[in-house]
Amino acid sequence: MLITTGKQPIVPERLNRIAVSVFFFVAGLIFSTWASRIPNIKTQLGLNDAAFGSVLFALPCGLMTSLPLSGYLVTRFGSKRVVTIASLLYPAILVLIGLATSVWHLVIILFFFGLSSNMFNISANTQAVAVEIKYGRSIMASFHGLWSLAGFTGAATGALMVYLHVQPVYHFAIIFLCAVILVLIARKNAPDKDSGSKSSQKLFTRPDNAILKLGIIAFGSMVSEGAMFDWSGIYFQKVLLVPPGMVSFGFGAFMSTMAGGRFAGDALITKFGVKRMLQTSGIFIASGLLVAIIFPYFYPSVLGFLMVGFGVSSVVPMVFSLAGRSTKVPPGVAIASVSSIGFLGFFVGPPLIGFIAQAINLRASFGLIALLGFGTTIMATFVKTEHT
Repeated sequence: MLITTGKQPIVPERLNRIAVSVFFFVAGLIFSTWASRIPNIKTQLGLNDAAFGSVLFALPCGLMTSLPLSGYLVTRFGSKRVVTIASLLYPAILVLIGLATSVWHLVIILFFFGLSSNMFNISANTQAVAVEIKYGRSIMASFHGLWSLAGFTGAATGALMVYLHVQPVYHFAIIFLCAVILVLIARKNAPDKDSGSKSSQKLFTRPDNAILKLGIIAFGSMVSEGAMFDWSGIYFQKVLLVPPGMVSFGFGAFMSTMAGGRFAGDALITKFGVKRMLQTSGIFIASGLLVAIIFPYFYPSVLGFLMVGFGVSSVVPMVFSLAGRSTKVPPGVAIASVSSIGFLGFFVGPPLIGFIAQAINLRASFGLIALLGFGTTIMATFVKTEHT
């Protein structure tokens, strides 16, 4: 039920939360849908592993390019308008991926797929901060939990589509229609006003010390997350020497506690506070990796990866929430700045592991990631959680 003030209806916090939850679910669904059909796209264009790896680099290029632009657009036009446009553009570009007929087509489309993905991410998180402030307690982690839940949904749907021999373009078109319907229903209840400062609309803004600290924390967490995404299976294969059918157990363990930790995160943050949760998260990340390194056997490694998943689960939601509450920088710009530094870790981590693994071994490279993950604990001691 809407409350009116004579000028325009005021949407209750609960409906705001549902609307923003839909945005996060759609974002996770789109990304996981694309990921579930990557092998088919690769085969469709007849690319080998090396060529396809080069093509995929277009996606993070688009994502990084959009970071300053996204913050500017959210500050200039408001997150509601940007998230609406981005949430329609993102699945539309997904359909274009299915229509790509050449390598260069795919490269260009993936660039804009990454760009629209991050516009969606920055604007949706800015919306989430506005809702969280209305609630007066932590709810950010649950939004990110829905992104993870949508990831499982998209992966399961993708597996079904592959089993039914549905071509990627038709699969993507179905997801596009579902996304459009959800977004158009949800947008009317999305928050109209963003929180925080409106003082800056510059395209490039130098982050202040508080934002920089949050970015470093995000870096330590996301370098660990990137390591799990790209190297957990290889660790089980090369170090633990498990049978082929058990290679994905480590990644599955990591994903399960990352998703579960996000749904439990808000209650834990409310009870123990942001600073203590950030410090605990870093300890879990480092300890989990060290367990897998010191005891390179199946069950200890599964336990270690479970710990890493829980450790990284709430770090990004917490730092985005703190950044979005900045009194010195507009929320969209602040979140984009933290995201820029954090995503550097996500992209730098996996190749760094490869270099160290080649020079020494994979366990040594995981040791370095453990140290970077523990940096979350160290940096958290210098973060002000009341006002950023």
